[in-house]
Amino acid sequence: MAKKNSNVDQLITTILAGIEDVKGKEITILDLREIENTVCDYFIVCEGTSNTQVNAIVNSIQKKVSKELKDSPWHVEGVENAEWVLIDYVNIVVHVFQKHIRQYYDIESLWGDAKTTVIETSY
Repeated sequence: MAKKNSNVDQLITTILAGIEDVKGKEITILDLREIENTVCDYFIVCEGTSNTQVNAIVNSIQKKVSKELKDSPWHVEGVENAEWVLIDYVNIVVHVFQKHIRQYYDIESLWGDAKTTVIETSY
């Protein structure tokens, strides 16, 4: 069991590094493990300022996870319009938004029972 948790922790750390490498903004982790009937254990939510930055964040995450952990997402969707891209790593689902789309859907409020961790960035 400890190995599984360390793998999840490594994946979270690597995803966060991928976001930070291209200056993704407003990074939040939602811990869904205490909520019944959830589709995964964690949501990682962040935003980019444009389609270009959203795609850069998505590419950075995928490259970093692939290179460091030899893992690839189970599913990716939303890349075509790059307003809301979802990267599904099974236990962890990453949501990369443009700001106005994130505000509109407000998934942090939808999962209000989740334990929320805001990641401080230095940029």
